[in-house]
Amino acid sequence: MERIVPRTVSDEIELYERTIYSLLKSTTDVQLRTLEEIHGSTNSLLHKKARSKDIDVSALVYAWQRLPPLMDKVERVILAQNEDTFQKAGYTTIQQWQVVKAPARRRHYRYDHAQKDLSAFIASRSDIDDLVPVLVALQIEWNKLHNKLAHVSSTQLTEPSDESKPKDHYKELAELLDLPPKELLRLRKVWGNDFCNILRSMQKKRMDLRIQLLNGSLVQYWRATRIWWDEVQQQIPQVASRPIYFISSNTHVFPNLLTGYAQNNQQEILRILTDAHDHAMLAEWSSVTKANRGIENFLYYAFKKAQQYANDDQLEKDFIRQVENSGITRILSAQSFDVEAQVIELDKINYADMDQRLITSDTEVLQDSDALIINIDYPLGIAAYNLLRMIAENTEEILGIYIMGKAATLNGVIGDIMIPNVVQDEHSLNTYLFQNTFVASDLTPYLQFGTVLDNQKAVTVLGTFMQNSRIMDVIYREGYTDIEMEAGPISFCRM
Repeated sequence: MERIVPRTVSDEIELYERTIYSLLKSTTDVQLRTLEEIHGSTNSLLHKKARSKDIDVSALVYAWQRLPPLMDKVERVILAQNEDTFQKAGYTTIQQWQVVKAPARRRHYRYDHAQKDLSAFIASRSDIDDLVPVLVALQIEWNKLHNKLAHVSSTQLTEPSDESKPKDHYKELAELLDLPPKELLRLRKVWGNDFCNILRSMQKKRMDLRIQLLNGSLVQYWRATRIWWDEVQQQIPQVASRPIYFISSNTHVFPNLLTGYAQNNQQEILRILTDAHDHAMLAEWSSVTKANRGIENFLYYAFKKAQQYANDDQLEKDFIRQVENSGITRILSAQSFDVEAQVIELDKINYADMDQRLITSDTEVLQDSDALIINIDYPLGIAAYNLLRMIAENTEEILGIYIMGKAATLNGVIGDIMIPNVVQDEHSLNTYLFQNTFVASDLTPYLQFGTVLDNQKAVTVLGTFMQNSRIMDVIYREGYTDIEMEAGPISFCRM
């Protein structure tokens, strides 16, 4: 097995990170525009046009989806680990601020309409590495659009009268913004009914965000992690005395696999899809039934779509009731960072309902097990280390550690599964070699599309914007094909 360590040092990225942390040491607000020049100099792969006058739609969409949809109203972003830190800093009404969410990033946000402040609850410095570049990217692209919209009349910022021909309606606007029409329509799809309102906000004012970190000490991160664990232990006291399996994945995999809800409600799910005229999903259903393969996987995804289409919450209520009856307890983090936990009691699972693909000759043994599964909604970066360490210190025995998450791949396509047995951690600069529990043959029978690639090498990076072509070239040339953010810190905790 090759043991080449990728030397991914980039002076630009290192300087960017050092500058962020030196500025955030300030006890007062920092103007975000201070970071714009150095952000552009990193030549981030996610923000290739940062230094160009041309609008980088991909970077704008990426940033927008990882922030709450009211960024046009925000003037200041405040970072802290928990409610207590906010309150001690003078934000005594933090609990009354409006809870807001980002479409594509789990993080507790609250918004104060009066002061136009956005609070962000952070779990580790990885949240800073993630959030600050996202804010900078948004501000850069917002202000590019502000400059270009100065020459656009209010009549051009209207919805089309004929919804079947939006491309024709926005053709002139796209030309004025120096955008291909398909890129402008891409923004319209992301912003939905707020498309014109957001453009008017961009036209009206430049974005000039301020940011402040209230307390960046390691003690505060540990305190937030302790608050998270106390909430778990308060609801499930026996978690401290029973053996556990630790899993970092997502919060829908176990409810889907263990309740059988999607399979048992197949006709209702298909009815909702039909009523919603989701022809793409119905065509996919026809395809998987003809192939008689991947039906369970389709139903799990279709159930999620049906929940979005449903006219009432009855479907959701029925599902939650069945989840609770299947030995699964959900613990939502209310006072600190946004990482949901699920505690699953193996002796309370209704094995007759679970996905039949999980049934083996040994399944009956689990009914007499006193072990628990702790599944957490995969955290970001170093928070994974903090959480696993807290669990390891406060439980009797960990029987297994299983990590599943999304990743970028340099040698596959969307839908492929990567199974590494080498992880290079850019946080600790350690390389971890291990025998993975799974191999390709374990998963291939259950895939209709995609390929399983095992014996891969993964690298845990600092943040999504903290990569440029120089780093990627080094990583790929030295055989690392899987780029992610959790495996390294968790491997470090296992040492």
